Amino acid sequence: MFRPTMNGEENGGDLLRQFEQVLESDPAIDEIGFVHPSLFVNLNEEAASSSDSVGNVVCSEDGSAVFWNRDHKLGISTNVLIPLYKEAKHALIGAVRQYKGLNSTSDVTGVESSVCVSLSLDDGIESEVMRHTRAVLLVSSDYGTAWNSRKMVLLKRQEQTTLLAELLFSALVLSYAPKSEHAWCHRRWVIKLIAGKCSPLQDIVTKESELVEKIAERSKMNYRAWYHRCWLVSYMTTEQSLHELERSKKWAGLHVADHSCFHYRRQLMLRILKDRSCQQESISFICSVTMNQLWKEELDWDEMLIKRYIGREALWLHRRFLSLFWIKHFSTCDTRLAGDLKHKASMNNDFSIFLDHEFNLLWSCSIIPDDNFDDYQAQATHSATYMLWLSKQIPDSGGFEFREKLRTENLQALLNKACHEKSSTWDSILADVETFDHLAKEG
Repeated sequence: MFRPTMNGEENGGDLLRQFEQVLESDPAIDEIGFVHPSLFVNLNEEAASSSDSVGNVVCSEDGSAVFWNRDHKLGISTNVLIPLYKEAKHALIGAVRQYKGLNSTSDVTGVESSVCVSLSLDDGIESEVMRHTRAVLLVSSDYGTAWNSRKMVLLKRQEQTTLLAELLFSALVLSYAPKSEHAWCHRRWVIKLIAGKCSPLQDIVTKESELVEKIAERSKMNYRAWYHRCWLVSYMTTEQSLHELERSKKWAGLHVADHSCFHYRRQLMLRILKDRSCQQESISFICSVTMNQLWKEELDWDEMLIKRYIGREALWLHRRFLSLFWIKHFSTCDTRLAGDLKHKASMNNDFSIFLDHEFNLLWSCSIIPDDNFDDYQAQATHSATYMLWLSKQIPDSGGFEFREKLRTENLQALLNKACHEKSSTWDSILADVETFDHLAKEG
């Protein structure tokens, strides 16, 4: 464990100076991790055996390693986290107090104002604030005062290079704290500043999306990251949304239990639909066919995943979203395309085919093999509740035959078979259907 050879305050100051020197010596650091002291020996041996890169080890007064930097990766000894954090926080509070004091005196008019502003810049107080906030946040990502202090400085600077550098810094924080709410919020705040300066955001949005996917790969069920990616959709062009929809398909197909990923796909599809609707006042035949094809492909892809990955709830919930749009689209075709009777008949025929297909999907997914795995029981339950939900979404004018095929007693028998171990499951499922119905109409 790190043992000071001087008094605690001086030792903390040395730690902070060493830490900030390491950060300044390698501005391209893109990943940070906290390392147990016993592992520094292995890191040193690995660096010594490699000829293509050189490891930089920083030691304390007693010779123990505290920082390790190689290939733009930084390791911090867990033994120095507390004293380093305390010293960085203390230095930050002093710098912020001095910065606010200088800015308050710069509110006066005349020559005194110019002198005060010049003094603030010459003394580099802004740089001190940014340097100390960096040190604090790379040790503790949720110190809100440090994030707010950076905002205070960035609001005065607002150069694009500075804002882009801030995105790199928050990505560095996320490398060790991928679920930090403060880091993700700060990232969105910076992007809004860049957007307010009328800068093109296409490249930034693309890089942000790639960052979220990279973080989501090693940080499972990271809802904050996926929320950030959904937020980015509002800044995407139609072409970007289509590209993201295609690019995210592979990732979603390998993470079928991640609800957030499918929610992201739904946001993309709604954005594409909104953009197409805004391009013209009424939906033309060509636009309708294009959107129909997009939804058909998503339905087919979702069905393929349902049959490949048995009992995954996220896939069935995604299907509810797709089906609800399909039903709403066809149920309003008579008002939007009343003058095109041939097209209307074709759409009604497609609607009937869609319902027959969903009915066949129900029974194909309700088969429970003799081995009686829980996944097959879950699949049967999800398919039955999906069809019960679907029967409530179909307009009265088009759902009579469908409801006749379902017949409540058969559906109930199917649910009882899938959930034979729980007598109260039927009532709870009915309650869930009402809840999902409300959520699907909102989302």
